[in-house]
Amino acid sequence: MQKLQKKIIPKQQYGRTKKIILPCIIFLLTIPVFGQQEAMYTHYMDNTLGINPAYAGSRDALSITALHRSQWVGFDGAPTTQTLTLHSPVYNDAVNLGLSFLHDRIGPVNTTAMFVDYAFRLKLDSESKLAFGLKLGFNYYSFNLAELNLSNQADGMFNGNQTSFAPNIGFGIYYSRDNFYAGISTPKIVNNNYLYSQTSSSTTLSTEKRHYYLILGGWMPLYEDIKIKPTSFVKVTQGAPVETDLTTDFLFHDRFSLGAMYRTGDALGVLLGYYVTEQFSVGYSFDWSFVNNTAKYNGGSHEIVLRYDFVPKDLKRIRSPRYFCTF
Repeated sequence: MQKLQKKIIPKQQYGRTKKIILPCIIFLLTIPVFGQQEAMYTHYMDNTLGINPAYAGSRDALSITALHRSQWVGFDGAPTTQTLTLHSPVYNDAVNLGLSFLHDRIGPVNTTAMFVDYAFRLKLDSESKLAFGLKLGFNYYSFNLAELNLSNQADGMFNGNQTSFAPNIGFGIYYSRDNFYAGISTPKIVNNNYLYSQTSSSTTLSTEKRHYYLILGGWMPLYEDIKIKPTSFVKVTQGAPVETDLTTDFLFHDRFSLGAMYRTGDALGVLLGYYVTEQFSVGYSFDWSFVNNTAKYNGGSHEIVLRYDFVPKDLKRIRSPRYFCTF
């Protein structure tokens, strides 16, 4: 659902009543007005399958990635997100499959999602491939209105638990070579409506808006054992400003990475990464939001990501580290 990442009510407007009204404000902001509806990730470059199904199988191994994000720590009802993705080649380049799981919570609204991903890859030359992907699955929304702390607890509009099941389909294209990648995708094509049902009527709480994503990234040697990895993530949806994440990572000795991120109109951040082994890596990021002075009222956003590649026995070793994919 719509993230509380665009508009924040200044503290002086709600003062001591924050704990009472903030969950209600969050709930109301799930109605699409401005901003992205989909979950936000700073480690988008490590969670690519969640936004582009054509990425499935591109690491030429069974790759498992787990991510947790706590956004705007300190705000009551602030967003938290967990994702788990796994993908692998199944038959040459023709069949590459993946699974994506998501749980997202903001105030009284819970979202659970599961999608199956399929990618077909074409080898363009000895160094590059082009993949086409499909995503098929569902979102399950739960609006637990009884959690709201109302001034009038007898208000019948805010009783009970409303649920909604929404199947969807997505599409993506992903181009990759050893030192560069680019992708375009729309993970959810169907614009589903989510209804609040009463005995005699239903009210539309929210409508999904189609999102379009563009990702770009690459790496190049900078100095001896130092490499630079610039990446970007552009998000476009109807009724919202175009939002872009610009990230630059520096990789030291193919083991440790340090980077900085800028998200237009929203946040600055730092990223840390460590390759424990050639197959296992860990990452952490911290975002500092500057929109509408929100940094005064919360402890920032934290994100942790873990990834492990189960390398096939016939592949002696992977290049250290595996930046984007191998050929």
